[in-house]
Amino acid sequence: MRGARTGAADRRGAGPRGAVSAIAVVLKGYPRLSETFIAQEIRALERAGLDLRLVSLRHPTDTRVHPVHREIAAPVRYLPEYLLREPGRVLRAASRARGLPGFDAARRAWLRDLARDPSANRVRRFGQALVLADELEPEVGHLHAHFLHTPASVARYAALLRGLPWSVSAHAVDIWTSPEWEKREKLADARFTVTCTRHNLEHLRALAPEPERVSLVYHGLDLERFACAAAPPAARDGRDPAAPVRLLSVGRAVEKKGHDVLLDALARLPADCAWTLDLVGGGPLLPALRRRARALGLEGRVRLRGALAQEDLLALYRDADLFVLASRVAADGDRDGLPNVLMEAQSQRVACLASAVSAIPELIRDGETGTLVAPGDAAALARALQALIRDPVRRQRLGTAGEVRVRRHFAMDAGVQRLLARFAVAGAGQARAA
Repeated sequence: MRGARTGAADRRGAGPRGAVSAIAVVLKGYPRLSETFIAQEIRALERAGLDLRLVSLRHPTDTRVHPVHREIAAPVRYLPEYLLREPGRVLRAASRARGLPGFDAARRAWLRDLARDPSANRVRRFGQALVLADELEPEVGHLHAHFLHTPASVARYAALLRGLPWSVSAHAVDIWTSPEWEKREKLADARFTVTCTRHNLEHLRALAPEPERVSLVYHGLDLERFACAAAPPAARDGRDPAAPVRLLSVGRAVEKKGHDVLLDALARLPADCAWTLDLVGGGPLLPALRRRARALGLEGRVRLRGALAQEDLLALYRDADLFVLASRVAADGDRDGLPNVLMEAQSQRVACLASAVSAIPELIRDGETGTLVAPGDAAALARALQALIRDPVRRQRLGTAGEVRVRRHFAMDAGVQRLLARFAVAGAGQARAA
């Protein structure tokens, strides 16, 4: 297998009764530090007995991995990230694809898409699908894509080429930045679709010709990895400069995370309010955030940490007094789904302050398990920050209630069981068709 990791066990034929013999999981990039929720799901499906083959459209850019990535046994194939860099591989696949049972159907589907989206990206996705269909092992009976945009395009074209069923997990950016015509057609073609928030579910079901084929599956949290340290709550209240309240925010440096709004809110806090902020996450806006912090006079109190592996991040959660996430809807429509970092923070009894945007209110009940403010409102965020910094007793109450809710309603196991059931139904349908 091209790009496969050496030493991966041969687990052909594994899987629950009724499931397909092997599933190819199509990913935009692998491994990625910012997509822990996908890695934990893959590992859980493996532990349940599914035989998975990972297919990545891009090579990794992160220099580190999470512990869960090292535990995943599935081999990884990397498709040509740019077709011109591997012309021989692409041309061989294109030549052999004409003999595949679904070549005409796949070509028609791609040409329809290309007419509406005449882009290099659309051409690249069909080329990647040709390679995937050509190199796919015969024991693979199902394709599953993470993200409804480009990975689903590659999975759909490849599934058509090979005459196989496919399915998709829809998350956030893929839903809110894809054109409606494309979402409608993919929802119609996929054997099933799962999505990670009720907010997403309502939107996708309104577009799907068969709404019952779209299901809600929360990612949830792997509670084995996030056991609560149960440290005594800190009494820091921002009045002692030698013991500042420790704020933490985690998210990629992109517009939808609202890090600039958070910096503006921090600049509004009174001068006698002692705090520090660790902001974790890589991304294209990091240089701009560094300049903004300097311009606002926050440079000595704000630490931009870049991307961190899970064990380092867990230590920061356990050291934090308050977790803050200022999510908002970006100009292109992109927005968060239900950020796992909020669940991770709450699992450690850290009080959370977040924006009431997208599906975040599905997790945080304002005033009960956390605090919510309007997205993009730096003044409101500053008021909420000041109130929580000054009140460690309230932080403790919110943190404790948040942990109870996460462990009771957002454990990963329930979602994995729902996903296993969907794959089993897909496998049974495939067996009947054969």
